[in-house]
Amino acid sequence: MFEPREHVELDVAGLFGGGDAVRVSSHWMAMAAHLDDDIAVDAQALAALAAIGPEPWQTRAGLTPEVDSIVIDRLLESGLLISDDERHAHHRERDEVVRASHWRPLAALDHARSRWSDERHGAGTRHARERGMADILQTHGSPPPHVVERVPAADRIVLPPKVSSALDTLFERRVTCRNFDRGAHLSLPVFASIMHRVFGAHAVVEVMPGAFGLKKANPSGGALHPLEAYLLVRRVDGIAPGLYHYHPVDNALEPIAALDEVAAGTAANLFVAGQHYFADAPVHVVLAARFGRTHWKYRNHAKAYRAITIEVGHVAQNLYLAATEAGLGAYVTAAINEIDIEQAFAL
Repeated sequence: MFEPREHVELDVAGLFGGGDAVRVSSHWMAMAAHLDDDIAVDAQALAALAAIGPEPWQTRAGLTPEVDSIVIDRLLESGLLISDDERHAHHRERDEVVRASHWRPLAALDHARSRWSDERHGAGTRHARERGMADILQTHGSPPPHVVERVPAADRIVLPPKVSSALDTLFERRVTCRNFDRGAHLSLPVFASIMHRVFGAHAVVEVMPGAFGLKKANPSGGALHPLEAYLLVRRVDGIAPGLYHYHPVDNALEPIAALDEVAAGTAANLFVAGQHYFADAPVHVVLAARFGRTHWKYRNHAKAYRAITIEVGHVAQNLYLAATEAGLGAYVTAAINEIDIEQAFAL
């Protein structure tokens, strides 16, 4: 993907010459899901990439004379061109992983580039929340209306009040918790019940020979259930602190890495990007998608990524409700260090 960007710099000569005080220049940046960084490209590089194309392999000798050899070398080094030469194996292998997973290019790029590593976001957002609302209002003006009204009040059809049930009590108690007791331990029966309710499989169904599906407590695009639960356990009775993967059919934890209490606390703070009020929770559940399972059916599909994000919402709400029923607090946050989490769980 290519994006035009502007660079603004002070123009002293222009200022003293009676002209503009700033000079604005534009350039193109290339972004690809298999690369960690954006790459600056010029007109020659753009022309070379357009001439070579994204799919069929071409020999270097077979390229048109207009494709400059120096430009080719530069694109190969950056990873924007893929080569079968072993010197460029790293870029080729990463490109092949993305292609083999049948990602929609825009979705792959968005997912790859919205991940964090070693960010300490919590302190900054906390500071902004405590003192920054007045500044935000002054800078941006009022937010969009808190309620959308499409017709005059007289034209609304007022519905009868709800019929109260036990579910109302559960909804009313359901909150995002930011105050976890550092000395409290989660009992094993309560922990196991929540995991089984939210992430466990009710049944395994062989849809066709060799193709198996799961039945769970949440809807899933194509009934594929690509979400996996990975856990950082800090304080659960009978379970050592560490990293685990939850097996939804056996209702079991698969140990990945053992951690002592200090290391588990450090990992929790890193995972939630320094939001210490979340890090104190006795258990952290990471929702990780096996995109290849969804893309197996919905290949390069415009709705595949959206379906997975919708499913995450359903699972997170189920986790909230199960925790609330058990008298526990729960949280969910997007401000996480995904890259560090991926490395910790070897994803």
